Amino acid sequence: MSFDLRNSKPLHSANMPAESNDNQHNQKDPGEERGAGKILHQWRAPEFEVYEKSARWYFVFVLFIGAMIVYALFTNSPIMAITFILLGIVGYIHLQKDPRVISFSITSKGVIADKEMYLYENIHSFWIFYDPPHTKTISLHTKASMLPLVHIPLRDQNPVKLRELLMKNIPEIKQDPGLIDAIERVLHI
Repeated sequence: MSFDLRNSKPLHSANMPAESNDNQHNQKDPGEERGAGKILHQWRAPEFEVYEKSARWYFVFVLFIGAMIVYALFTNSPIMAITFILLGIVGYIHLQKDPRVISFSITSKGVIADKEMYLYENIHSFWIFYDPPHTKTISLHTKASMLPLVHIPLRDQNPVKLRELLMKNIPEIKQDPGLIDAIERVLHI
């Protein structure tokens, strides 16, 4: 579910850091040196959301992987069995990994996510999925053919302010959550 921000009033958060104009004028903007343009808004957030997983969740995960391995052995497919063993190991390692806290910026030339720059001319549109406390994400629809959707976590940022900044350069077109998004929310991965 997403929240339509077009008719919303600006949100105010006591947790948002105050912006200081003194520091902005005295320090050289690192984004401008890389050709990213002037930084209009910047924040830090974990690269992905961490969900609490119960013992039951892990039991179902192991049961599913085990069932796939047994099926592979039953059908005499040792490569499939090895693949599911490796998927189980890699999946478990990934689930134990803590997310890095990375920087996100909206600049005069595009959107920066960590070290990746998405220029406005390479972005078709954007949409803000806002359903607190579960979903607070900017979704960029880029011109990339393989992975056209880029999701950027908002964390405690004001979605109305970010929407206003993005609308100056990118059209806002409603997106429906994809199948992968729904699976992530249901399975807490």
